[in-house]
Amino acid sequence: MSATYPSITLNNGVELPALGFGVFQTPPDVTQAAVEEALRVGYRMVDTAASYLNEREVGAAIAAGGVERSELFVQTKVWVSDYGYDAALHAFDVSARKLGVDYIDLYMLHQPLPQAFDATVEAYRALERLLEEGRVRAIGISNFSPAHLETVLPRLSVVPAVNQIEVHPYYSQPALRAVHEQRGIATQAWAPLGGVYVYAAERAGRAPKSALTDPVIVGIAERYGKTPAQVVLRWHIDSGRSAIPKSVTPARIAQNLDVFDFALAADDIAAIDGLDTGVRGGPNQDELDFRTFGRTIPD
Repeated sequence: MSATYPSITLNNGVELPALGFGVFQTPPDVTQAAVEEALRVGYRMVDTAASYLNEREVGAAIAAGGVERSELFVQTKVWVSDYGYDAALHAFDVSARKLGVDYIDLYMLHQPLPQAFDATVEAYRALERLLEEGRVRAIGISNFSPAHLETVLPRLSVVPAVNQIEVHPYYSQPALRAVHEQRGIATQAWAPLGGVYVYAAERAGRAPKSALTDPVIVGIAERYGKTPAQVVLRWHIDSGRSAIPKSVTPARIAQNLDVFDFALAADDIAAIDGLDTGVRGGPNQDELDFRTFGRTIPD
């Protein structure tokens, strides 16, 4: 990546863009247009997953976008229904076909499955084979806690390059990120602007609390002449993380990318760090058996 679009060097030397475009919960019928717009304004990393059911539309956008494949970083995830060695290899073939690519830059396990950790490990071993064969450039995991990492890492041959986890100003997971640093695992933030925290409060009947209206972040944004969202995304970048904001609104898609002309002072980073509540917005992987979601991934 260029100096104005920073990247993170993964533990195998692959460069992961510091900012990408996410499509979680983006309906298939608007995914292609959103990704095409993201590519048009300059995003070069797209994050999807088999369970989002929009890989095909992401692939259509890539085909229509006119960006050389070598300039794109495409990442997706295998869902728990395809855990196990052979099933995960098949899932990769399905995802690659839907995306219209002959290799995937980063391929991840979508969730830990404590209720079936042997199948989780076997799926990861399939990812290791894909890496060895050059069909993926890097492999990783998503939503693994420190305890999950302690359990799984001794059983793996390749240390995950990335753990994609919930990170935003109200839930920044410093203990897990410290484990990542010790193990050479890059942190990638999903829900980087904290939307999941707002939704969780609404579901629980509590008053929504948004980082984008937090007085600390609003004050920092005013001083820099940026929006609160841009400040939060810059907080991720300046803290050494990759982040994958999502939107289907063209103005916001462009705005979220316009974060490379400033950097936060250390005091501002510390002030945002201080907003951590220790309360997650997303699901607790130890309390849910994701096999019960009834989510079938069509071929």
